[in-house]
Amino acid sequence: MSPLISPVPGPLVATALDLPAGSPGGSVELFLDLYTGPEPLLPAAAFMLTPTGPGPRPRTRAGLDLLSVSGKCLKGPAFGRYVTALRKALTVAIDPHQIGVLHLQHLAFGATPALIRALPAHPRIALVHGTDLIFAEAHRDQMQILRESARAADAIVVPTGAMADHLLRLAPHTDRRKIETIPWGIPDHLLASPPPRPARTHASHLRLLYAGRLTAEKGGEALVKGLARAPGVELSIAAPRAQFHALAPLLKRAGVHARYLGWLRRPQLWKTFADHDVLVMPSTTLEAMGLVALEAQACGLPVLYQPVPGLRDALAASAMATDFTNTAALARDLERLRASPSLLPAIRAAGLANAARYPLTATAEALAGLGRRLA
Repeated sequence: MSPLISPVPGPLVATALDLPAGSPGGSVELFLDLYTGPEPLLPAAAFMLTPTGPGPRPRTRAGLDLLSVSGKCLKGPAFGRYVTALRKALTVAIDPHQIGVLHLQHLAFGATPALIRALPAHPRIALVHGTDLIFAEAHRDQMQILRESARAADAIVVPTGAMADHLLRLAPHTDRRKIETIPWGIPDHLLASPPPRPARTHASHLRLLYAGRLTAEKGGEALVKGLARAPGVELSIAAPRAQFHALAPLLKRAGVHARYLGWLRRPQLWKTFADHDVLVMPSTTLEAMGLVALEAQACGLPVLYQPVPGLRDALAASAMATDFTNTAALARDLERLRASPSLLPAIRAAGLANAARYPLTATAEALAGLGRRLA
């Protein structure tokens, strides 16, 4: 966060994300951007889980407290015990008299019911991120939590209209009047001062970058199969190491060489954007908004994306849509990008203008204003 940006006035927030500190993902980055740091945009009592297992512990951000609660799971009696343990830990950690409003990260998973039970008298703003909808469709217990959380929330914040539509398909009895569309944002300092992007003359190869988790809904398999028949491209992948290794056999079978960059911290990733020609976003199901695509646009990197709900809303014509599941269509679009000298600069300019619409301070101001109305 830029030191010139001041916290947004509003009630003190209590919020929790039941993921271990250091977990990858856009929802984690947004959480850290909004609620943590020396001067958080939204002053909060913010919690994640203490990491378990081998390896060094990630450095904890200022303003982030960790809960030593084990047993994270998705279903059955064990899930009920996990929520109870989270609720007890939050009850000990939070002084309810200091809190003005709850921010429920996700409509599903354990932290939302735990936070509601730990502070039952406070107004509740639920933030829908995308994985909660995906997991609710796949797990009956999570669907029940999602529907209960939607009923219990005083306001439900979605970043795009597509997310509202998807939520209402899963929880059709949700009061539509509670749904507020507040786009997620990217750091203002990135918009103001992106890393330098050196000029590149037309080259024979198109340098593609995939950046993010490689879980099934992110479309890594479709990307690899599609690139198997696409000449003139080079692929780099920035992803969690274990997920890249899981993809490696498919890369080998498809004959696709991918340069592995590691799992990059965001400032590293922003600099890496300058070394590539296109960010690929092959998501198969939905994206809450696709923050990495907006960050790429802010850094002058054009985006090639699968037009799934969420991405379609956030990117529209500011990026190039394709069908990663259609190898012929993908090869044709990649060749257009490689062979047309004017196409990439045009998409780059449209992307820069689009990213400028989503400053993180606007997200914080809207959430703070909603909190003031409810508190």
